Amino acid sequence: MKYAQVQNCIGGAFVSPNAPTLDVYNPSSGEILSRVPLSSAQDVDAAVQAAKAALPGWSGTPIKERVQVLYRYKTLLEQNIDELAALVTEENGKILGEARAEVLKSAELTEFACSLPQIVTGEVLEVSRGVECRVERYPVGIVAAITPFNFPNMVPNWSIPNAIALGNCMILKPSELVPLSARRIVELLSEAGLPDGVLQVVHGGRETVEALCDHPGIAAVSFVGSTRVAQIVYRRATSNLKRCLALGGAKNHLIVMPDADREMAATNIVASMSGCAGQRCMAASVMVAVSATDHIIARMAEVARAMVPGKDVGPVISTASLERITRYIDEAEALGATVIVDGRGARVPGKDGGYFIGPTIIDHVTPDMKIAQEEVFGPVLAIVRVKNVDEALAVENASPYGNAASVFTESGGVARYVMEHASAGMVGVNVGVPVPREPFSFGGWNDSKYGVGDITGRGSIEFWTQAKKMTTKWNKEAGVNWMS
Repeated sequence: MKYAQVQNCIGGAFVSPNAPTLDVYNPSSGEILSRVPLSSAQDVDAAVQAAKAALPGWSGTPIKERVQVLYRYKTLLEQNIDELAALVTEENGKILGEARAEVLKSAELTEFACSLPQIVTGEVLEVSRGVECRVERYPVGIVAAITPFNFPNMVPNWSIPNAIALGNCMILKPSELVPLSARRIVELLSEAGLPDGVLQVVHGGRETVEALCDHPGIAAVSFVGSTRVAQIVYRRATSNLKRCLALGGAKNHLIVMPDADREMAATNIVASMSGCAGQRCMAASVMVAVSATDHIIARMAEVARAMVPGKDVGPVISTASLERITRYIDEAEALGATVIVDGRGARVPGKDGGYFIGPTIIDHVTPDMKIAQEEVFGPVLAIVRVKNVDEALAVENASPYGNAASVFTESGGVARYVMEHASAGMVGVNVGVPVPREPFSFGGWNDSKYGVGDITGRGSIEFWTQAKKMTTKWNKEAGVNWMS
């Protein structure tokens, strides 16, 4: 193995739990990088106890002092971007440019957290003569974040900076497929001055997640992953009287009108479906081609064929993922769809053990095919053809998911119509990946999100805090009423 066995971080110390392990693979080569422990409920409890010991001191620290740690952390992310991006590439498979963009996004998320003292200033009002009401935000306590494999650096930073800036202590459970970046996050935060115990890392699988959902000392759980698991986590956490925000899967629809700018639409759509090997919940999955769009589809095919696996597109995360994605393509083709760009069987010289599939575009897909309905999570775009924008919206609205949707058009009226009628929490115009930038929050609708609020930006403040309402009266002459 290139790396020593992965360890948990409890109370500022890296420890090896007495637990079974899983091999961690480099998806570009198939080589074993390390082994990750499958921590038990006892390991989770140890993390909770360490967080419990740290909570009074950390939550009692003024927020303007807490965020000084995050100012330094942001600088360290930027200073160490080459190392952090290389680690993401190694354990996840992203090409280097995508990995660097992920780390830069982590820095942007941290920058927003640094601004929280100016945002959560509280409210105060003299509600009647001599009587004052005010609202202040308090941390919820010990919280947990369960994160996926597709963004091993960024998604943990969706939760960590805001949660700890607002005074909580956190337990991070990274995906067991990509456990290496979590250690560097902890090390950099420690270097930035984060007190021991404010952030713990507990590695593991299903048993670890269940323990986080069940532990009475944990007040809130955030989750990012598939819809199936998001539903399980949400039900389990809330049944244990915790607040929970669980982000699930996606089936993002890009509606393409005949008047769309050919070059902008083609390049943006291909980049959206193939970026990060399609392993992101904001990836273009279905293109709904309205009327005469053959000229755009032809250009998309040219752009996709020019992409080189291993250079422009990284591998998918595992052999199982590669096999599953290939089955979706095979099935659609067998049902009559036309594979106009075929990434199956991709080979990368010197990386014969890697899990590569090239960009794939499938035309004449019908809405009833699995590839048009289910999350593929690979560099695959299904094209469904319709006659008008209302038919396109009917296809989009029929999906149980609701993460993102986009429209490509030169018509402001059409753009507004789609934005108003798409059943999605994030909508774009001439944008392949309509991710809001800070301070705007990330979060979808329908089966793409369970819980109230969003996971980043201003929308996360309500989730990571609880409001305390205070009423004071010092004036003896204040009028006596029902509030007295």
